[in-house]
Amino acid sequence: MPVTHPYIKRLLECLDLEEKEQVKRYSLDQQHTLKSLKAEGLALHPITVTRKNFGYADYPEISFRLNFPTETNLFKDGAAIECFINGEETVKGILMNLDGKVGEFRLFAPDFPDWIEDNGVGIKLAPDQRTTSIMKTVLNNLESNKPLFALFEQLHHNVSKENNASELKQTSFNFRNQYLNYSQQKAVTAIVQNKEMVIVHGPPGTGKTTTLIEAIIQLIKQGEKVLVSAPSNTAVDNIAKGLIAQGVQVLRTGNTSKIDETIFPYTPEGKLANSKQQKEIKQLKIRAEEFRKMALKYKRSFGKAEREQRNLLFKEVKNIRTDIKKMQAYNEEKLYEEADVILGTPVGLYDAKINHITFHTLVIDEAGQCIEPLAWCIFPLAEKYVLAGDHLQLPPTILSNEAARLGLNKSILEVSITSINTIFLLNIQYRMRAAIAGFSGNYFYKGLLQTAAHLLNTGNHIYFIDTAGSGYNEMHGSNGISLQNEGELRIVQKLIETETLDPLKTAFISPYNGQVAAAKETLPAGMRISTIDSFQGQEKETIILSLVRSNDDGDIGFLKDYRRMNVAITRAKEKLYVIGDSATIGADAFYNSFLSYIEQHGVYKTVWDFDL
Repeated sequence: MPVTHPYIKRLLECLDLEEKEQVKRYSLDQQHTLKSLKAEGLALHPITVTRKNFGYADYPEISFRLNFPTETNLFKDGAAIECFINGEETVKGILMNLDGKVGEFRLFAPDFPDWIEDNGVGIKLAPDQRTTSIMKTVLNNLESNKPLFALFEQLHHNVSKENNASELKQTSFNFRNQYLNYSQQKAVTAIVQNKEMVIVHGPPGTGKTTTLIEAIIQLIKQGEKVLVSAPSNTAVDNIAKGLIAQGVQVLRTGNTSKIDETIFPYTPEGKLANSKQQKEIKQLKIRAEEFRKMALKYKRSFGKAEREQRNLLFKEVKNIRTDIKKMQAYNEEKLYEEADVILGTPVGLYDAKINHITFHTLVIDEAGQCIEPLAWCIFPLAEKYVLAGDHLQLPPTILSNEAARLGLNKSILEVSITSINTIFLLNIQYRMRAAIAGFSGNYFYKGLLQTAAHLLNTGNHIYFIDTAGSGYNEMHGSNGISLQNEGELRIVQKLIETETLDPLKTAFISPYNGQVAAAKETLPAGMRISTIDSFQGQEKETIILSLVRSNDDGDIGFLKDYRRMNVAITRAKEKLYVIGDSATIGADAFYNSFLSYIEQHGVYKTVWDFDL
């Protein structure tokens, strides 16, 4: 049945645009040299291979190390990659994880390439055509699924919005967690009484994960089977850990190769580790290894007969791999039936093929980072939905400006919050000093966000260091693409010295990749240095934020996305230092009000206060 709904058509068009942009941006050709891909943070090169082994379903897996500081913001867990070396055909794979300078990836190939340990090997991002094709399939079938399409129309205002924010009934259940505040208890109660969709709006530091864990425990007590998802593996693992600590029967699906070791026993692989079937799988892997060794006797230069022989042997390896997958699927089936909660990323859950199991509630955490088509991939798996997150922090990352303009960077949370009435704000933050939380609380959360009592004490916690008139101007970095500001970095070094800041308890963040790359060259080892986008969801005792922009035109570029600033200024627990040029940013009303706030509630310094 052809798609008729104009908005679904538009989303499909957006996915095409995004896919084309990925192909264009990620290709290594005359226009996109290796140097430019590295400069844009789209390639990591060279890498040093530290370990090779055959992992899940007998795919080759490679551990590697980066020997240089670089921006890895776009290399997210589960990203599609290609492994390459000059002069050879690239090999497709998936990035399993990347933490600082060490990471792992899996290759979709019968064996390791001959050149994998040569000098000059790298990995680059590749278009994620698989996820795109899943999203397109789901959108193309959306109109034929009547109950689901009714929800789609409701979220897109095509049907009148009932007032479903009816009064919550008195609860008869006991909260497992005795420390929940009133707004958290209310959110838990709403989730348990939910008939269709509930939104838990969790600003920074308000205990969103704690609230969701309690709600899931209460749903299980009511006899429900629950699905939990989030766009990032880290967020999925966070909830998994919390549930495991509470003794809940969980099953974590998806990429198990570098899942946190506390969670591994709760993955299909971990649960089946010592089973009879696992021993059979081990035997199959040994057979695959034998065939592979035989195939590898035929090296690069060989004749037609040898090539055919090699292909037949590799075909046998492929068949064994299929048998392993079937066996694993058969064994996993029982585990899915037994678990109270199944967790995974949207694609991980879609791939688990669990649509024949009845799930009552689907919880999507970090829903503010989940693009809408991805949510429709897993909505069919449950009857009721909980979206948790904060649409006033950063939206999902989209490469295509045109697709973003047409709405692809609108998260499922942002789409739903305008049409759903059952919204519960978590209104007490437990992360930061009141002075740090105050500006965001007023500007973004309309004064509804309170600070926990123990964080109310006075003292200086927020600082602005003004570079106006110092000549510390922004400039293009060595890659010629992203901006940096050397003067601001000199202030950072002086700040660490004069305030005796502990590098391990301090993070340096900036909106610009160029400034982050420069900071990695100059700031102390052990200090967390990151773009704001990569640091969303994290926190540190002390945060130093470098705004970079300093020019005569008052041009502030993408500092204009105030949600990025909301993320940046809500990461610090004890002290926040913001470095910027008031003459450049002050013409903008948002930054002007931020500067006024600092004068009232913080410490205002100028560059002249530092002996540079």
